[in-house]
Amino acid sequence: MKYCNECGAPVSLRIPEGDNLPRYVCARCNTIHYLNPKLVVGCVAEWESRILLCRRAIEPRYGLWTLPAGFMENGESTVQAALRETLEEACARVRIDDLFSLVNVPYIGQVHLFYRGRLLDTNFAAGAESLETALFAEAEIPWQDIAFRSVALCLKDYFADRSAGRFAFHEDDLLPEAGF
Repeated sequence: MKYCNECGAPVSLRIPEGDNLPRYVCARCNTIHYLNPKLVVGCVAEWESRILLCRRAIEPRYGLWTLPAGFMENGESTVQAALRETLEEACARVRIDDLFSLVNVPYIGQVHLFYRGRLLDTNFAAGAESLETALFAEAEIPWQDIAFRSVALCLKDYFADRSAGRFAFHEDDLLPEAGF
């Protein structure tokens, strides 16, 4: 960050009085700019034991498979974000069940939330950010072509829970490593 969103003056990175972390502070109006993690919200959408995946038409990870998910927008709830992202990326309508997985990705300032959901019908298609969409049985998941580690982790937990006959809430932390 170089300039203040309030007055346009230059900002500097320093620890404001009464705080313990460096923040961008405006030299002119003293506005403190807090940069917080972004929420990525998506859905494990199931139809007859198969999971809906989208092949990415955008970077990062162009051409690889993922769950329908994306950045939460201001003014929406996490459930609304999951519904919107599933509709935008896969043109799919879902009924959202429970929050299933929370994956902290602190090294890139993100938190990934995945809900369990049920497709309302099989009228889905590639949205603007997808090359294609498809339903996959567990044995058909293209594990080597999954775009993000958080999605792979979520899917593995999902299939383990489904096999056990009960779904639990999962929370994990991802550490930096090569790739996503």
